[in-house]
Amino acid sequence: MFEKLSDRLGGVFDRLKGRGALNEKDVREAMREVRIALLEADVALSVVRQFIDVVTEKAVGQSVLKSVTPGQQVVKIVNDALVDMLGAEASDLDLSAAPPVVIMMVGLQGSGKTTTTAKISKLLRDTQGKKVMMASLDVNRPAAQEQLATLGEQVEIATLPIVEGQQPVEIAKRAMQSAQLQSYDVLMLDTAGRLNVDQQLMDEMAQIAKVSTPKEILLVVDSLTGQDAVNVAQNFDEQVDLTGVVLTRMDGDARGGAALSMRAVTGKPIKFAGVGEKIDAIEPFYPDRVANRILGMGDVVGLVEKASAAVEKEDAEKMAERMAKGQFDMNDLRSQLQQMTKMGGLGALAGMMPGMKKAKAAMAAGAMDDKVLVRMDAIIGSMTLVEREKPALLNAKRKIRVAKGSGTTVQDVNKLLKMHKEMAGAMKKIKKMGGLKGLAAMFGKGGNAEEGLNDALSGMGQGLPPGLGGPGGGGLPPDIARLLNKK
Repeated sequence: MFEKLSDRLGGVFDRLKGRGALNEKDVREAMREVRIALLEADVALSVVRQFIDVVTEKAVGQSVLKSVTPGQQVVKIVNDALVDMLGAEASDLDLSAAPPVVIMMVGLQGSGKTTTTAKISKLLRDTQGKKVMMASLDVNRPAAQEQLATLGEQVEIATLPIVEGQQPVEIAKRAMQSAQLQSYDVLMLDTAGRLNVDQQLMDEMAQIAKVSTPKEILLVVDSLTGQDAVNVAQNFDEQVDLTGVVLTRMDGDARGGAALSMRAVTGKPIKFAGVGEKIDAIEPFYPDRVANRILGMGDVVGLVEKASAAVEKEDAEKMAERMAKGQFDMNDLRSQLQQMTKMGGLGALAGMMPGMKKAKAAMAAGAMDDKVLVRMDAIIGSMTLVEREKPALLNAKRKIRVAKGSGTTVQDVNKLLKMHKEMAGAMKKIKKMGGLKGLAAMFGKGGNAEEGLNDALSGMGQGLPPGLGGPGGGGLPPDIARLLNKK
């Protein structure tokens, strides 16, 4: 999401940053282009007007136009305004109540409410250690209760047993009693949806809220519906006291207007974003990170969090020991490639790395894809154990054998070996810098922390080949680019 908006804004700001000096006319012309880009992204007109007014007022100030880097100053003002529009800061779930804390899920039919209920339940258990029970109150949609029970089995979260013939309010009461008796921390209530907002739906939700006294009432809306999602949120908020919004399908090919308008129009924070079909494809909504992605600045913090979740502690400790010694063989490279796959592949990482628009565009155009990770893994898998530990043993005859065994070419094998050599060289540099302590010191001293982190990620094997997302952005080393571009 936001790709088209990001490209449009990126073009505007590249022109601004390319000039040594700006005048008020330059800024106002740029703001007109920003206004058009936001409207094309389906952002509500009232929100666009307010956004442009705020940004223009700050950007035409003397402190900006007479600064050393006026273009960059304008970008920062736009970034700050985007963050404010999206909600200023992340809004966590409020679980400060006597257990079981009730979270009530509401929304229209087809918005992804039941799946989102299971996703949030799993997230609460995995990240906060909460004991969670789920209960389906949807007696209208066929097999709705069975669907939640099946999802519960998949994520190993308890669900309230189904009793045929019970009505939503009765189910809510039984869920409360069951959760109290079994000492659950959180009770998730998955309510029924309708094809559109109607009074029967609202009355039912009000009755459920009365008997369960939910601490959170989360509205689940499909971000692909654009401004309709904002209208739905306004309708629901008029009937029940919403505490937050969950936007599903944020990974879809949509213009992003719903996300950008939701907080400004409804006043309700976006608490979670669904970013895929997998049961763990949900994440807290961080306005600053979303703003950074829109402006092409990446999401380095999110990338590090993905890396932390993908890397086993024991493996990380082993890698740290080897890094300290300047060691890096083919087994280490294979481990890093597997971690990249766990983190979502090249596409997901490219979207989070600063300056990676070219790589992401190449993936979108089909010039490179995640099959490259499979090919690399196949090449390493075709090597003997000794060859993996000592890649220098791979002479011409051995390379031919490896290429045949992996279904690739000798050129592919050579390119992978060159990549390994570059990464091994980075390990030795880290050792010369004083190992991990020296690397940490590099981050602690002045300079550009983001560039330092990119250098470290690309060099020390957090999954990215050298140069793939380093400072300067977008450029891939020729040999690696050719390997990535091979189908």
